[in-house]
Amino acid sequence: MGHQVSFPERTPERTLATSGDIEPKCPHFGVCGGCSLQHLAPAEQISAKQGTLEQNFADIGGLAPQTWFAPLTGPVWHYRRKARLSVRYVFKKERVLVGFRERAGRYVTDMSECHVLDDRVANQLPALSSLIASLDSYRRIPQLEVACGDEVASLVFRHLDPLPGSDVEKLRNFARESGIAVFLQPGGPDSIRPLEPGEIELSYALPAYGLRIQFAPSDFIQVNGEMNRQLVDRAVELLEPRSGDRILDLFCGLGNFTLPMAKGGAETVGVEGDAGLVASARDNAARNGIDTARFHCADLTLDPGDAPWLLKPFDKVLVDPPRSGAQEMLPHIAASGASRLLYVSCDPSSLARDAGMLVHDLGFALLGAGVMDMFPHTGHVESMALFERRV
Repeated sequence: MGHQVSFPERTPERTLATSGDIEPKCPHFGVCGGCSLQHLAPAEQISAKQGTLEQNFADIGGLAPQTWFAPLTGPVWHYRRKARLSVRYVFKKERVLVGFRERAGRYVTDMSECHVLDDRVANQLPALSSLIASLDSYRRIPQLEVACGDEVASLVFRHLDPLPGSDVEKLRNFARESGIAVFLQPGGPDSIRPLEPGEIELSYALPAYGLRIQFAPSDFIQVNGEMNRQLVDRAVELLEPRSGDRILDLFCGLGNFTLPMAKGGAETVGVEGDAGLVASARDNAARNGIDTARFHCADLTLDPGDAPWLLKPFDKVLVDPPRSGAQEMLPHIAASGASRLLYVSCDPSSLARDAGMLVHDLGFALLGAGVMDMFPHTGHVESMALFERRV
């Protein structure tokens, strides 16, 4: 089965959960749909997510990994750097509510505080409610997008009608006083522009690789910065990119994995369906002085046929698909010659389905799998699984 991999194995003390229910930190818990697990201690939350992954592997994939990885865990408060907040004027309350949807989904939570949002934004929730209520356009602003980099936090104000000059001036004053960069969005995501002319740099660092990744407010990034750094580190640890390797990164986004793997001397090929993300990935490669990464735009839910990026064999593959999984690409991964595949998943059921296909039909073995606490206090189960071709 090739050379031996040193696994970050799970240990009993990391997953035992004996604390039972605890007092939720947030007064809005139970009403707000932003969290669902604050009544459980963090160790119990991650243990429950591990159990969900184990059950999905067994029930859907009909398999289990040879090794369970130790869960990746990190800060559990104020970790969320990307979010969508709803905005609504409520006549009965005579004020504007800014927050996550309630659990039932119809109403906006009346939030005065939030303990999962980046604290630069969480601290502004009451001010944002007052700000929007003071605007002439208060009924025409349905949502705010939160996008926070390491140094700069930003808010995107979606507005259904052009903003009058008085509203623009109030937003300008808010940006100056809060230190939060303001973007305006009059239409679709392509219409997002900074309130003030000039470039606003949103970025995050991957210090272990000397990388800084820039992104636009609407770009996909992993929601939890600390967990993303741990995730990238474990991916590199498990795939072991080396000089001379050819590595395929499917659903590559901004190059979050592609660029760190290229830093190790490997030739990396990133493929992504969003043309804007592909352009940003290329820009990030250039900014970081990396010339061993190539990026292509392709719809990975369709048969790639004889796509040029598939013409040469690969040694290793990483996939980080959406919730629907990577089912359409699995036969092509098997045909690529790759001996090792790392699958990063945001949905345990599609991972289990794809794992079953890889193991039962395509000649791979499931060496290891484990969960990560990318979304503490929520039911989201994020995980990864390592496969190696059987010989």
